[in-house]
Amino acid sequence: QVQLVESGGGSVQAGNSLRLSCAASGRTFSNYAMGWFRQAPGKEREFVVAISGSGGRTYYADSVKGRFTISRDNAKNSVHLQMNSLKPEDTAVYYCAAKTGMIAATRRNDYDYWGQGTQVTVSS
Repeated sequence: QVQLVESGGGSVQAGNSLRLSCAASGRTFSNYAMGWFRQAPGKEREFVVAISGSGGRTYYADSVKGRFTISRDNAKNSVHLQMNSLKPEDTAVYYCAAKTGMIAATRRNDYDYWGQGTQVTVSS
């Protein structure tokens, strides 16, 4: 069992930055690929970014490439999402997710554990 707790959400103006963090508890953190997904009101939860267990491979949704950066610290059981140049369309609840196995994935159904989510609101 893995427990995930997100933090760092908030309200910012367009063009500004936020850094989300996800703290994990449970088994060996490096055995899990990690991902961030988001869900805007009235929309389905969508993939944002993923990172392999070792941190050596990352995948980004086209909509966030060049603006968002994922990183992980396996010694501290944490993963972070640096979000720069935020846009109003980035407004959503952001969820941290853990996938059993070190290979990162982009499909929501590949992930086994989810956090409660943190709200990100970007105003124009």
